[in-house]
Amino acid sequence: MSHLAYYRVSTNDQSIEAQRTALGSVKFSKEFSDVGVSGGVPAAQRPGFAALLSFVREGDTIHVYALDRLGRDALDVQATVRDLLARGVSLDVKGLGVIAKGVGEIIVAVLAQVADMERQKINERTAAGRAAARASLAATGKTQHGKTSLGRRPSADAAAVVAWRNQHGASQAQAAAEFGISVATVKRYCASV
Repeated sequence: MSHLAYYRVSTNDQSIEAQRTALGSVKFSKEFSDVGVSGGVPAAQRPGFAALLSFVREGDTIHVYALDRLGRDALDVQATVRDLLARGVSLDVKGLGVIAKGVGEIIVAVLAQVADMERQKINERTAAGRAAARASLAATGKTQHGKTSLGRRPSADAAAVVAWRNQHGASQAQAAAEFGISVATVKRYCASV
Protein backbone atom coordinates (compact mmCIF):
# COMPACT_ATOMS: atom_id res chain seq x y z
CA MET A 1 0.00 0.00 0.00
CA SER A 2 1.75 3.12 -1.30
CA HIS A 3 1.07 6.77 -0.64
CA LEU A 4 1.48 8.70 -3.88
CA ALA A 5 1.38 12.44 -4.49
CA TYR A 6 0.15 14.24 -7.58
CA TYR A 7 0.85 17.92 -8.24
CA ARG A 8 -0.21 20.09 -11.18
CA VAL A 9 0.37 23.70 -12.14
CA SER A 10 -0.94 25.32 -15.32
CA THR A 11 2.09 27.37 -16.34
CA ASN A 12 5.82 26.80 -16.41
CA ASP A 13 6.47 29.86 -14.25
CA GLN A 14 4.42 28.36 -11.39
CA SER A 15 5.88 25.91 -8.88
CA ILE A 16 4.51 22.75 -7.30
CA GLU A 17 6.38 23.53 -4.07
CA ALA A 18 3.37 25.11 -2.33
CA GLN A 19 1.35 21.95 -2.99
CA ARG A 20 4.25 19.76 -1.85
CA THR A 21 4.60 21.78 1.36
CA ALA A 22 0.85 21.62 2.06
CA LEU A 23 0.93 17.83 1.76
CA GLY A 24 4.22 17.60 3.67
CA SER A 25 2.90 15.64 6.66
CA VAL A 26 2.67 12.46 4.56
CA LYS A 27 5.68 10.33 3.59
CA PHE A 28 5.19 9.54 -0.10
CA SER A 29 6.48 6.44 -1.84
CA LYS A 30 6.53 8.35 -5.12
CA GLU A 31 5.53 11.76 -6.46
CA PHE A 32 4.09 12.62 -9.88
CA SER A 33 3.59 16.05 -11.37
CA ASP A 34 2.53 17.98 -14.43
CA VAL A 35 4.07 21.45 -14.78
CA GLY A 36 2.73 23.81 -17.42
CA VAL A 37 -0.28 21.64 -18.21
CA SER A 38 -3.79 23.09 -18.15
CA GLY A 39 -6.45 21.44 -16.05
CA GLY A 40 -8.56 21.46 -19.21
CA VAL A 41 -6.36 18.70 -20.65
CA PRO A 42 -7.90 15.31 -19.78
CA ALA A 43 -6.08 13.70 -16.85
CA ALA A 44 -5.04 10.57 -18.74
CA GLN A 45 -3.43 12.71 -21.48
CA ARG A 46 -1.12 14.55 -19.07
CA PRO A 47 2.32 12.88 -18.93
CA GLY A 48 2.64 12.95 -15.14
CA PHE A 49 -0.86 11.72 -14.46
CA ALA A 50 -0.57 9.04 -17.15
CA ALA A 51 2.58 7.80 -15.39
CA LEU A 52 0.68 7.81 -12.10
CA LEU A 53 -2.12 5.74 -13.62
CA SER A 54 0.44 3.21 -14.89
CA PHE A 55 2.09 3.00 -11.46
CA VAL A 56 -0.88 2.97 -9.06
CA ARG A 57 -2.12 -0.34 -7.66
CA GLU A 58 -5.12 -1.51 -5.67
CA GLY A 59 -4.80 -0.39 -2.04
CA ASP A 60 -2.69 2.69 -2.90
CA THR A 61 -3.69 6.20 -1.86
CA ILE A 62 -3.25 9.21 -4.13
CA HIS A 63 -2.89 12.55 -2.34
CA VAL A 64 -3.72 15.87 -4.04
CA TYR A 65 -3.73 19.40 -2.67
CA ALA A 66 -7.12 20.27 -4.19
CA LEU A 67 -9.63 18.57 -6.44
CA ASP A 68 -8.96 21.09 -9.23
CA ARG A 69 -5.38 19.75 -9.42
CA LEU A 70 -6.93 16.63 -10.98
CA GLY A 71 -8.49 18.87 -13.61
CA ARG A 72 -10.93 21.63 -14.41
CA ASP A 73 -13.25 19.64 -16.65
CA ALA A 74 -16.06 18.35 -14.44
CA LEU A 75 -16.82 15.22 -16.45
CA ASP A 76 -13.15 14.26 -16.74
CA VAL A 77 -12.55 14.71 -13.00
CA GLN A 78 -15.60 12.63 -12.14
CA ALA A 79 -14.59 9.89 -14.58
CA THR A 80 -11.04 9.91 -13.20
CA VAL A 81 -12.25 9.60 -9.61
CA ARG A 82 -14.68 6.81 -10.52
CA ASP A 83 -11.89 4.96 -12.34
CA LEU A 84 -9.57 5.25 -9.34
CA LEU A 85 -12.27 4.08 -6.91
CA ALA A 86 -13.15 1.15 -9.20
CA ARG A 87 -9.47 0.11 -9.16
CA GLY A 88 -9.53 0.07 -5.35
CA VAL A 89 -7.41 3.22 -5.11
CA SER A 90 -8.16 5.83 -2.45
CA LEU A 91 -8.09 9.53 -3.22
CA ASP A 92 -7.13 11.86 -0.36
CA VAL A 93 -7.86 15.53 -1.05
CA LYS A 94 -6.36 18.01 1.43
CA GLY A 95 -9.16 19.51 3.49
CA LEU A 96 -11.73 16.97 2.28
CA GLY A 97 -10.15 13.75 3.39
CA VAL A 98 -10.47 10.40 1.66
CA ILE A 99 -13.07 10.31 -1.11
CA ALA A 100 -15.27 7.24 -0.98
CA LYS A 101 -18.07 5.92 -3.17
CA GLY A 102 -21.49 7.43 -2.65
CA VAL A 103 -21.33 10.71 -0.73
CA GLY A 104 -17.70 11.25 -1.72
CA GLU A 105 -18.64 11.01 -5.38
CA ILE A 106 -21.38 13.62 -4.88
CA ILE A 107 -18.86 15.99 -3.28
CA VAL A 108 -16.47 15.38 -6.17
CA ALA A 109 -19.24 16.12 -8.69
CA VAL A 110 -20.06 19.46 -7.06
CA LEU A 111 -16.44 20.57 -6.62
CA ALA A 112 -15.49 19.43 -10.11
CA GLN A 113 -18.36 21.49 -11.52
CA VAL A 114 -17.09 24.55 -9.60
CA ALA A 115 -13.59 24.03 -11.04
CA ASP A 116 -15.09 23.68 -14.53
CA MET A 117 -17.06 26.92 -14.09
CA GLU A 118 -13.88 28.71 -12.97
CA ARG A 119 -12.07 27.49 -16.10
CA GLN A 120 -14.94 28.81 -18.23
CA LYS A 121 -14.79 32.18 -16.44
CA ILE A 122 -11.03 32.39 -17.05
CA ASN A 123 -11.64 31.72 -20.76
CA GLU A 124 -14.41 34.34 -20.86
CA ARG A 125 -12.23 36.97 -19.16
CA THR A 126 -9.37 36.23 -21.54
CA ALA A 127 -11.65 36.50 -24.57
CA ALA A 128 -13.15 39.76 -23.24
CA GLY A 129 -9.66 41.19 -22.75
CA ARG A 130 -8.67 40.27 -26.30
CA ALA A 131 -11.91 41.77 -27.67
CA ALA A 132 -11.31 45.01 -25.76
CA ALA A 133 -7.73 45.18 -27.08
CA ARG A 134 -8.94 44.57 -30.64
CA ALA A 135 -11.61 47.26 -30.24
CA SER A 136 -8.99 49.68 -28.96
CA LEU A 137 -6.75 48.91 -31.95
CA ALA A 138 -9.65 49.36 -34.36
CA ALA A 139 -10.58 52.71 -32.83
CA THR A 140 -7.07 54.18 -32.66
CA GLY A 141 -5.08 52.13 -35.12
CA LYS A 142 -2.39 51.75 -32.45
CA THR A 143 -2.00 50.93 -28.81
CA GLN A 144 -0.16 53.11 -26.35
CA HIS A 145 3.00 51.08 -27.03
CA GLY A 146 2.86 51.62 -30.78
CA LYS A 147 1.58 48.16 -31.61
CA THR A 148 -0.76 47.82 -34.56
CA SER A 149 -1.82 44.24 -33.88
CA LEU A 150 -2.21 41.79 -31.03
CA GLY A 151 0.23 39.03 -30.23
CA ARG A 152 3.94 38.69 -30.38
CA ARG A 153 5.86 41.11 -32.54
CA PRO A 154 7.48 39.58 -35.63
CA SER A 155 11.14 38.61 -35.20
CA ALA A 156 12.01 40.22 -38.53
CA ASP A 157 10.23 41.73 -41.51
CA ALA A 158 9.08 38.83 -43.69
CA ALA A 159 9.41 40.76 -46.94
CA ALA A 160 12.94 41.89 -46.02
CA VAL A 161 14.01 38.31 -45.22
CA VAL A 162 12.63 36.98 -48.51
CA ALA A 163 14.14 39.88 -50.52
CA TRP A 164 17.58 39.42 -48.91
CA ARG A 165 17.45 35.67 -49.50
CA ASN A 166 16.51 36.14 -53.18
CA GLN A 167 19.10 38.90 -53.70
CA HIS A 168 21.93 36.83 -52.25
CA GLY A 169 20.80 33.40 -53.47
CA ALA A 170 21.02 32.34 -49.83
CA SER A 171 19.72 29.17 -48.27
CA GLN A 172 17.09 29.25 -45.55
CA ALA A 173 19.79 28.51 -42.97
CA GLN A 174 21.92 31.42 -44.19
CA ALA A 175 18.93 33.78 -44.05
CA ALA A 176 18.13 32.56 -40.54
CA ALA A 177 21.70 33.28 -39.42
CA GLU A 178 21.71 36.71 -41.11
CA PHE A 179 18.50 37.87 -39.38
CA GLY A 180 18.93 35.98 -36.10
CA ILE A 181 15.76 33.94 -36.55
CA SER A 182 15.00 30.24 -36.82
CA VAL A 183 14.97 28.29 -40.07
CA ALA A 184 11.30 27.49 -39.39
CA THR A 185 10.56 31.23 -39.31
CA VAL A 186 12.38 31.72 -42.63
CA LYS A 187 10.34 28.87 -44.15
CA ARG A 188 7.11 30.42 -42.86
CA TYR A 189 8.12 33.86 -44.23
CA CYS A 190 9.01 32.39 -47.65
CA ALA A 191 5.68 30.57 -47.83
CA SER A 192 3.67 33.66 -46.90
CA VAL A 193 5.25 36.17 -49.31
